[in-house]
Amino acid sequence: MKITETAVPGAFVITPDLIPDERGNFYEAMRTDEFARVMGVDFTPVQINYSVSRRNTLRGLHSVTIPPGQAKFVTCVRGSLRDIVVDLRVGSPTFGHYDSNVLDADSGRSVYIPEGVGHGFLTLEEDSCICYVVSSTYVPGTQIDINPLDPDLDLPWGFTEPPLISDKDAGAQSLAEAAAAGILSHWPSGD
Repeated sequence: MKITETAVPGAFVITPDLIPDERGNFYEAMRTDEFARVMGVDFTPVQINYSVSRRNTLRGLHSVTIPPGQAKFVTCVRGSLRDIVVDLRVGSPTFGHYDSNVLDADSGRSVYIPEGVGHGFLTLEEDSCICYVVSSTYVPGTQIDINPLDPDLDLPWGFTEPPLISDKDAGAQSLAEAAAAGILSHWPSGD
């Protein structure tokens, strides 16, 4: 597998080596020993979530307060989506910067999102499914929601018609409001 750091420090794109034959293909999607060796990350999965969405659905930007914190390993297991990570760590040299990747079921490409970094996606096909392997269980009241259409972020979603978006995400605070509220983690310690 090929592991490449994104424009957001600590976030990585993982591209597996596909082994094709007449039946299809096989690949290793995640190896925690490789994460530790290449990325310096001790990632222990404790919960797996799935989200299935119609085409042109916009979900995010989401993160979790520290504590408890939550790192994510996300993979599109059906369809395709535009995946965006945003650095939400106050004091980071890339605070407010983003990285965008297309994830699809055919490539097996995944993204690792460290604690303190926001995540969102726009589905590009009907019935797209994303799998989240996460480092902590859901804890009510610890979610951080940033408006994915925050004009100061100006994220390159690439939709050509208004996206399907939840009221919660559409009404979420801006990055500046979240920073002013003191709910974001700090660079480099994460607390």
